[in-house]
Order: sequence, then C-alpha cells, then structure tokens
Amino acid sequence: MAYSKDDIYAKLSEYLVEMFEVPAASIRPEARLAEDLDLDSIDAVDLIVRFQGLIGKKIPPEEFKSVRTVADVVDKVHALVQE
Repeated sequence: MAYSKDDIYAKLSEYLVEMFEVPAASIRPEARLAEDLDLDSIDAVDLIVRFQGLIGKKIPPEEFKSVRTVADVVDKVHALVQE
C-alpha cells in the first residue's frame, strides 16, 4: 500500500498520543521530538519498530539519526515507502 505524507503524519500522531501520551495539540510538523515532545532515543526506536510493522520494511536506526522534528520523521518514512 502506498502511504502519502498525510497518512504517515496521521499515523505518527496516533502513535505519539497512544504510545507516549503526547498531547495531540503539541503535535505539529515543526515540533522537535526531544525538546518539544520529550521523546528520547529509546522512544525513537519504539517508533521505528511501529513504522516497520506499518510499512513492512526494515528501517535501519541510522536512517533516523538526522531526524529532529515531526516533519523529519514524516519525510524519512515517506522516502522509505517510495523505495
């Protein structure tokens, strides 16, 4: 299945609220994962695992080293889906 950036953003928002109890109002494209949403590297790994299940592809953790914001996550997952 092809996922649009909007689909990925919606899924990411759902995961952030569900898994990490991030208030939905805090989730914006420019929100920084560590500083604004209080996620740490372990949370990031959990998120990667969830997206792997969703898109059915292995996501190397180093792919996410440069990811800082919600929009970065969406762009990175979208790029992987397109491969």
